[in-house]
Amino acid sequence: MQKPSDLSQSRIVLKQDSTLIAVIEMSLSSWLVAGIVPGVERQPLKKLAVDESALLKLLDRWREEAEKAGRRIERIAVAFEAGRDGFWLARWLRARGIEAHVIHASSVAVSREHRRAKTDRLDAELLKRAFLGWLRGERDHCKMVAIPTTKDEDAKRPNRERQSLVGEQTRIVNRMKAALIRLGIRGFNPKLKKAAGRLEDLRTPEDEPIPPNTLAELRRDMERRRLLSDQIRQIEEARLERMEQAPGDGPHAMVRLLARVIGVGIETADMLVHEILSRRLRDRRAVARYAGLTGAPDESGSKRREKGLAKAGNARVRRGMIQLAWRFLLFQKDSALAQWYRTRTEGAGKKRKTMIVALARKLLIAFWRLVTTGEVPAGVVLRAA
Repeated sequence: MQKPSDLSQSRIVLKQDSTLIAVIEMSLSSWLVAGIVPGVERQPLKKLAVDESALLKLLDRWREEAEKAGRRIERIAVAFEAGRDGFWLARWLRARGIEAHVIHASSVAVSREHRRAKTDRLDAELLKRAFLGWLRGERDHCKMVAIPTTKDEDAKRPNRERQSLVGEQTRIVNRMKAALIRLGIRGFNPKLKKAAGRLEDLRTPEDEPIPPNTLAELRRDMERRRLLSDQIRQIEEARLERMEQAPGDGPHAMVRLLARVIGVGIETADMLVHEILSRRLRDRRAVARYAGLTGAPDESGSKRREKGLAKAGNARVRRGMIQLAWRFLLFQKDSALAQWYRTRTEGAGKKRKTMIVALARKLLIAFWRLVTTGEVPAGVVLRAA
């Protein structure tokens, strides 16, 4: 099993004479595979269709070429960038005894020229150099992404689907309100249960009914909103049912513990646990970096300035924690973190928005310690178990 620090550099000594190295530049229509084959002077480059079996045959062929050159292959290391294909290929390769890694795309250094050539071949060579440096154990060549299991990935789907459905529901409601305002009708709430039956009674300022096409559109939007509400309810009920069936399961126990904090709902707790808190993060700095709640300093010579949040981490966690930080100030006024925030923002106007990010970072680290070590943040009130 990988250690948390293995993502920044390899801990295995690289024996290049017995290691077959390959990187894959992936797209929707094809894969470009670049390799370093021991004993073979040329560095092969092969374009394949999107086919994992063809990739395996190519690696076997390169292994045979190395053995014909008198080199015995003991290790095959393959890497590709994290992207739309996700992690299925890495899991598939590992199941067949091939060492597979997924490179964090933003960790690969690229040329800073205003206009630079960019092709799949050049990108594959860039990945190959970065991966080779990582295999040698050198830092800052690139960073790897932790490869989750299918179960871990599937556990994130209900929360993400619910978030998508809520956003779609909000867009439908806003569209309905905008359609009514164009007719001069205000104060109508489309989210009420009896809203559909009241549409025909609405009148414009000219005392005219809603035009037929607009009325038909509003009815269809209400049907869509009703369907979305039912689907959201199904997701929430299914989640509660899973938690009741296995309350002692690792992530479920974390969710139940975090939801005991007054001001934290079951939805926020579920998002935090499955997006970040259930991951094997090294320390509090890694927790803050994964959430994108760290700063981006710009220092050169005498110039000193802060460009704001790095925003390089999980956007869902970052947005959720900043919203939770404002809510935390209302429900946990006597906690040490809330007092810390009030002390530093007393009499400061614009500074409150800057310091809320610092509070969100501290709060996330406190929750991480709560679910991993059981340490309750100072002054935080918990609900009864």
